[in-house]
Amino acid sequence: MTSIPTARLLPQALGVLTAAYSAALVLSPRILAKPCKLTKADGSVAPEVATVIRAVGARDAASGLLMAMAPYGPARRGAVAFRAAADLGDAAIFGSTLPDAATRLKVAGFAAAWGLLCAYSGRYAG
Repeated sequence: MTSIPTARLLPQALGVLTAAYSAALVLSPRILAKPCKLTKADGSVAPEVATVIRAVGARDAASGLLMAMAPYGPARRGAVAFRAAADLGDAAIFGSTLPDAATRLKVAGFAAAWGLLCAYSGRYAG
């Protein structure tokens, strides 16, 4: 039996982590709304904000699962490229529209870092 180099598992691991976090957003939009400062004064999330966060969570859960399950080669490379593009797009939007500069930097920085990590993992996708 031939072993799989550990680095080849990086895209799959990032896909699983993305899917798990994203599923949590669908269940509890506050997880993202709070650090983005998109909650109401009482800490609750407005229904329209929750809807958008759930939509992003569903997109990201699907792309994370695709990244985790796509076969090694072109399909996995495509899944990784999509995941990285989605995160970098999120970084651009969060970085230009969230309520204040510190929040924009924090949230956009995290999204960009995750996108770049996913993009880097593409070198091990086949």
